Amino acid sequence: MVYGGKETFMKLTWKMWLLIIILILSILAIQPNLFGKGVVIKSVEINSEAALQGIKSGEIIKSVNGQSIEKVEDYTKVIGEIRFNGDEKNKIEIVTDKNGYILFTNETPKITIADIPNTKIKTGLDLTGGARALVEAEEKINDVQLQDLVEVSRNRFNVYGLTDVQIRGVSDLEGNKFMLIEVAGATPTDLEELISKQGKFEAKVGNVSVFQGGKGDISDVCRNNAQCSGIRSCSPIEGGYGCNFAFVIYLTESAAKRHAEVTRDIPIDESGEYLVEDLYLFVDDKETDMLKIGRDLKGQETTQISIQGSGTGETQQEAFLSAQENMKKLQTILLTGSLPYKLRIVKLDTISPTLGKEFTRTILMAGLVAIGLVSLIVFLRYRRIKASIALLFTSFSEILIILGVASLIKWNLDLPSIAGILATIGTGVDSQIVIIDEAETSKHLSLKERLKRALFIIFASYATAVASLLPLYWAGAGLLKGFAITSLIGITAGVFISRPAFADMIKYIEEK
Repeated sequence: MVYGGKETFMKLTWKMWLLIIILILSILAIQPNLFGKGVVIKSVEINSEAALQGIKSGEIIKSVNGQSIEKVEDYTKVIGEIRFNGDEKNKIEIVTDKNGYILFTNETPKITIADIPNTKIKTGLDLTGGARALVEAEEKINDVQLQDLVEVSRNRFNVYGLTDVQIRGVSDLEGNKFMLIEVAGATPTDLEELISKQGKFEAKVGNVSVFQGGKGDISDVCRNNAQCSGIRSCSPIEGGYGCNFAFVIYLTESAAKRHAEVTRDIPIDESGEYLVEDLYLFVDDKETDMLKIGRDLKGQETTQISIQGSGTGETQQEAFLSAQENMKKLQTILLTGSLPYKLRIVKLDTISPTLGKEFTRTILMAGLVAIGLVSLIVFLRYRRIKASIALLFTSFSEILIILGVASLIKWNLDLPSIAGILATIGTGVDSQIVIIDEAETSKHLSLKERLKRALFIIFASYATAVASLLPLYWAGAGLLKGFAITSLIGITAGVFISRPAFADMIKYIEEK
């Protein structure tokens, strides 16, 4: 900086150094990655060829069939050039950052991909797209029971194969407990299917329960092994096609003993191959299938049972996918057991990622323009270019700190969160104008006293803002939590870090 023809440098106070250190830490937390190449695998469909070959979510695809993949468009172009003709299988070579894979398939690989994120900043459904559901139990539950429900539900979604799932317990101002579920890339129908049913599985012989879904009776379920799980046959039926699936489940010792006791006294039928009683499968108290019990299982403590089912469709492909979907749901229920409570969907939404991105771009641009205009007004009002630059720097600092903290705590930035950032910009600019105005007026007081009075006004305003924002953390069953969190982060960082540093900058400018 130049004053009176002599070059001098601003002496940095401890408050300015604190701001600089926090800004450096925020950048490290965000971890900008401007040169990353490849596409990241977000999810792999269970029992697909890709899953059977060992491809896992989180791997980064570097090339397909020898062609370099730098972004989603490259992957789409390479896969689009492959001709999938009926039963003829194509060879697809996929190289990731972890391994190389060779697929032989007659359909597009069942994986979901996305561009490598440029930063560690996580975005919510408003930006990525997907489905959101606000769910409550039909009976009154407390905080401990809500947490149990969240854990069981999270396990069910993970087993089902969905990724990018956010499940958390929320409460409204009346104390009602809800579960907020957000699934990126899913449709409301997918979400409703998984949460609208309690998922109670039961196998009965006659009217006697032999085993139920969950770890109490089921020790394991075969899912990703073609030798013990998969679609076994497809054939024409009236009105289309039908496909049958089968997979093996492994019973606990207690369930095996119960099976032996129930079947011990059941006679063998006329064929001499099966028992006269059948094994009936029920999901949510509705019969879904019936299995014959072989004579060799009579009175035996077997720990291995084959579960069968089917799917139908107008075409063979539709029937295959239907059977695969039904098998996946049944495997999920068998592994996780039933949900502890029957659930009711309070609100179910679908989020468009395109709308989210456009809206975000618009409001962020509006925020930047607002900061620029305020800086211009400050310059025109006070005729101090350095004060305007300091204001700009401080406002951008507060935004960077908010993003850094959000990255550190892995908070998903949604549209309410972005609205909170804009609100922080507004309160920050207002506080900085108070500091500048106090520094310019009340000349009968020392500069130090004037700035101290400005900071007192800012702290009083901060206390009021915190008191008004805390209820928003719970309001709307947590849907406004993003606004409350980013606003609280922003104004707290501003009051205790950036605005005291800004006051020192203005003090230095005024003294010069």
